[in-house]
Amino acid sequence: MSDETIRLATIGRIIRRRWRLLAVVAVLGALVGYGTSLLLPPQYTASASVLLPGAWQERELLTQAQIASSSVVVDRAAAALGWAGTGGTELRDRVSAAASDGNIVKISGTADTPERAQQLSDQVAKQFVTFAARVAGDGSDPEAAQPEALRQMVAQASRRITDLADAVAPGQSVESVQTRTELEKLRTALQDAVKKLDQADPAAALKANMVVMGPAPRPSGEAPPTRSQLVVGGALLAIVVTVVGHLASARMSRRLRTAPEIVAALGSTLLGTVDVTGEPPARRPSGGGPRARVRRLLGTDVRWDLPAPHASGDEAGRQVRYRRVCARLRDRLPAPRELLLVVPEGDGMALRAADRLAAEARGGPELRVVEVSVSRPLVPDRDEGSGALVVLSAGSWTAPELTGIAEACTDARREVVGVVVAGTVRGRPKAAAGRRAKRAGRRGPDAAGPGAGDGAGDADDSDSVFATGDEPALAVGDEAGRGTG
Repeated sequence: MSDETIRLATIGRIIRRRWRLLAVVAVLGALVGYGTSLLLPPQYTASASVLLPGAWQERELLTQAQIASSSVVVDRAAAALGWAGTGGTELRDRVSAAASDGNIVKISGTADTPERAQQLSDQVAKQFVTFAARVAGDGSDPEAAQPEALRQMVAQASRRITDLADAVAPGQSVESVQTRTELEKLRTALQDAVKKLDQADPAAALKANMVVMGPAPRPSGEAPPTRSQLVVGGALLAIVVTVVGHLASARMSRRLRTAPEIVAALGSTLLGTVDVTGEPPARRPSGGGPRARVRRLLGTDVRWDLPAPHASGDEAGRQVRYRRVCARLRDRLPAPRELLLVVPEGDGMALRAADRLAAEARGGPELRVVEVSVSRPLVPDRDEGSGALVVLSAGSWTAPELTGIAEACTDARREVVGVVVAGTVRGRPKAAAGRRAKRAGRRGPDAAGPGAGDGAGDADDSDSVFATGDEPALAVGDEAGRGTG
């Protein structure tokens, strides 16, 4: 797994190089969202507000909101509505309540039509007010203790005490005095109870008098998610999933990206790296059919995970790299002989590099380009040559695939004499190249610098892209002819 950090530049590179695929995926996601909207019936939501007079704490408001959406209130609302096939169990998922600022409980009801949504929210608000008043003792329950009735009973008891006190036999007997004293104490106790009742939370009566702030307004539009939201959400979700899939495949990639890893898998020596300008290949890799045409149409035949190619020097500088590889190759061979340039099938960059390398090897050895399938590698036998030089691009192949190519060369009795890694660069514009050539001509042939010559193999590998630490990026995308990235 790659440990590289995922940056916004990586996501931007995916969008730029996979925009065709993302466009097709977005259309498919939008179609899925549209189909989902056809399966889901439209829903409408209406809201009714209930005012709770008095001073309420936040916890008390939350309690009242839970009571408003409780099964007791919803079941009563369902019984009052009497909708066929719809009971309290079905309505519980369609009713919600929330407490807001200003001692207001907002009750929302969702139904398949605007009229039903309005009726549901109004009925739930009505049943909530009725149930809350009953709990607070302001309803019609005969068993509930009502403050006004208690006051009337206290007044009647006080009058009864006065009548009993007057009925006591006049006189100054001990019994009559004691009786009148006990009656006065009883009257005083009742009066104290009435005073405490009047002083006990004057806002309690107000709390019981909840008010429904008018009927719920009829909804004019569908409740989310609407059809347009499902369509847009499906398109965005498809794009996000595709981008995440690219990133996940990049982090889990096992393709080799550095020269030491490639050389170790092939069991040979690195002869150098060469540059290939990022222009359309003059010769397309083999392979066609409907799948190849679809990959070209969607743009998946182009690598997305490699960074933009760096600007290279002039053509002479790129030619020096190829000549140095040929010089090192001649130094490794005891005598001029034919070599096979083995290129993994589908590696367009390596194929272009191999064609140019074969053209630059004028003084020997004779090089012949051969494409080898990585799934079932097969290399021509030794009677057609005496060695093999593997040319490939970094970040395109795994260790088992390269090991299979090396084993195929061994089976054909061909020694892998070296490895050449091809990298993409961005060529300079023709106008800039012409101006540079004119300046070089005015300075003279001796001012070109040490890099203008052949190199003759005595130069080291300091011109390699791996020596500067500029390694290719995540290797998950595909060259032309390979699978999706």
